[in-house]
Amino acid sequence: MRDHGGDLQAAAARYGGDSSDWLDLSTGINPVPYPVGPLPAEAWTRLPERSSLTRLERAAAQRYATNLEVVATAGAQAAIQLVPLLRAPGQAAVLTPTYNEHAAALRAAGWQVADCRDIAGLGGSDLAVVVNPNNPDGRRHAPQALRQLADRVGVLVVDESFVDPDPALSVASLAGPVPANLIVLRSFGKFYGLAGLRLGFALCAPGMATQLRDRIGPWPVSGLAVTVAVRALQDTGWAQRTTTRLRADATRLDALAQAAGWQVVGGTPLFRTYHTPDAGEAQATLAGQRIWSRIFPYSRHWIRLGLPPDASGWSRLASALTAARA
Repeated sequence: MRDHGGDLQAAAARYGGDSSDWLDLSTGINPVPYPVGPLPAEAWTRLPERSSLTRLERAAAQRYATNLEVVATAGAQAAIQLVPLLRAPGQAAVLTPTYNEHAAALRAAGWQVADCRDIAGLGGSDLAVVVNPNNPDGRRHAPQALRQLADRVGVLVVDESFVDPDPALSVASLAGPVPANLIVLRSFGKFYGLAGLRLGFALCAPGMATQLRDRIGPWPVSGLAVTVAVRALQDTGWAQRTTTRLRADATRLDALAQAAGWQVVGGTPLFRTYHTPDAGEAQATLAGQRIWSRIFPYSRHWIRLGLPPDASGWSRLASALTAARA
């Protein structure tokens, strides 16, 4: 199923109220976004030139501390849709459970997709996908282990959409030769809280980068995305302060959930996943307080929560979890 968080209008239609009344905790998007500030008129009125895109990609390479070539895309999702087209369809393997769009995009392009529960099972596939850290359970894989996995598969896709608060986990920042078959996906919108900007990056060797650019075309992202992202990626102070806040908020969220009797499954500083007696019932209880969460079709126990944006949101969630415990 290609189900996702963020479906707030559907929640309001089912449980009542206007979407503006709801506290949306169903995504893993930073609820305190980067302050965009004033934008020059040409960001709206001119097509982004190659020099501007190059400046953006260099800023991303510096921020991600990578020697891989960087290709800007309209969100990590755009890259997920393109990856299956880079090779003739064959046998793919996805480390599951994980973000369902990887398998869906591969199947839509004619690939045979196997779900694997351990990383060893990915070996020998024509294309393998690992989300690191994983969504929704937060499983982590050492970058060196992923580099070694690249030697045992045709193409290795490592989705690092949630790695920003944990940069040491990134396979893209490893020193040494770059495997020609490695593609690392990064999301800009999640950590910077600007998902509506639709910006992401594919990090890979030059040959793969050329293939991606040929398929994307000359204007992969908007002038607004270029202007905002260059500014944000170069603001290391904001990134450091945000990482500190996200880690503290994730710890705070775990404490609230555990007080309600939920067990921590895992997650990242941007979202947390919990084991509950009945995830559907837990979601409905929170929805009764106009708080939206994320549950999964493959587990009747897992529920995922993002972070509240402010003191009011934290208070609402604490009250709702107290009611759930009662």
